[in-house]
Amino acid sequence: MALFLSTKAADFEAEFTAFLGMKREDSPEVDDAVAAIIADVRARGDAAVTELTARFDRLSLTPDQLAFSPAEIEAECAKVSPEDAAALTLAAERIRAYHVRQMPQDQLWTDPEGATLGWRWTAVSAAGLYVPGGLASYPSSVLMNAIPARVAGVGRLVITCPTPGGEVNPLVIYAAKLAGVDTIYRIGGAQAVAALAYGTETIRPVDKITGPGNAFVAAAKRRVFGKVGIDMIAGPSEILVIADSSADPDFVALDMLSQAEHDASAQAILVTPDEDFARACVAALEKRLETLERRDIASASWRDNGAVILVRDLAEAAELSNRVAPEHLEICTEDPEAVSAQITHAGAIFLGQWTPEAIGDYIGGPNHVLPTARSARFSSGLSVLEFLKRTTIAKMTPGALAAIGPAAERLAKSESLEAHGLSVRARLDRLNGG
Repeated sequence: MALFLSTKAADFEAEFTAFLGMKREDSPEVDDAVAAIIADVRARGDAAVTELTARFDRLSLTPDQLAFSPAEIEAECAKVSPEDAAALTLAAERIRAYHVRQMPQDQLWTDPEGATLGWRWTAVSAAGLYVPGGLASYPSSVLMNAIPARVAGVGRLVITCPTPGGEVNPLVIYAAKLAGVDTIYRIGGAQAVAALAYGTETIRPVDKITGPGNAFVAAAKRRVFGKVGIDMIAGPSEILVIADSSADPDFVALDMLSQAEHDASAQAILVTPDEDFARACVAALEKRLETLERRDIASASWRDNGAVILVRDLAEAAELSNRVAPEHLEICTEDPEAVSAQITHAGAIFLGQWTPEAIGDYIGGPNHVLPTARSARFSSGLSVLEFLKRTTIAKMTPGALAAIGPAAERLAKSESLEAHGLSVRARLDRLNGG
């Protein structure tokens, strides 16, 4: 049974703190195995990738088969129904339009001393996007990763998507083509991350790796960070719903189940000031569970990780939500904007009961790759910024150097960095000498 808490209870703080600290993800100790895989790929390149793919994905490939050929891509795209193609196209258009607005602007100005200062943004040269395969094969993730990269101006864009036993999801291939991906590799796991980071005879290395994966993929991303950039280490999905009695209990129940059905480690939390409403939501959720296709997964998620928290008012609800810092936050209240104004930590906010979180997963426009496990306290979801670098610019005139150079020289001396100070003093002496 899901956990029931009330802020009026004497032991609430202790129980809520324990709830925040609970470990949801089943994280086997895979780091040693991943380290060995990465070392093998670095040492043997294609040979290691093909052997590991045969072992883990039951798929025998030669190096020239690691990537889908243009003919194979066209054949898979031809399997996509017109209805699915139209839905993916609409999603791609909306995601692209949203992310275009995120593009930052270069800046350049002259300060009062005459120095020219500023910055400019440039895209990474190449990015590799990891797309889960098999049962967890999501074309929406292709769009959410690839489109911001293309909007940012990434020069070369590739994806790795495992095809266990040769099983291919045509929608993933169609989404990759729609998003402008250059190359689609049919490999996955830690070996794919290693190949993207270090390269092989066939696979060229990239500068940034994004996208979710299993424990092996997460461990591999941690290990290659520094050699390449990564987006984040994704954990189990989560949703927190702040609601009052103006909301439909069935809507709230379905929204909570939309995350619970992802994984037994996923989490759904309801925060409300109305106990009768809370019990109506739980009743609706349990009724929906009876007929849900993924009821075994969703039931385990709700039983082991779900929670209902009764609060005194919506201000307290916002305060608790900020402590949770959820990946997805739905606000289903009479005045959701007023509650939203009090939120400081959330991956994404969905306002009003007519904005189900699932819209954000597919078609809304904002990115669905979001910080989990309370990391929304210090990080943001995927955006064009993940694929951009900011380079600062400075240009001194003789007058500007004369104005600020002596202070720089003094600070260099205070840090005992003689050459630093001399590099400024030599120029100042030249100016003073005419």
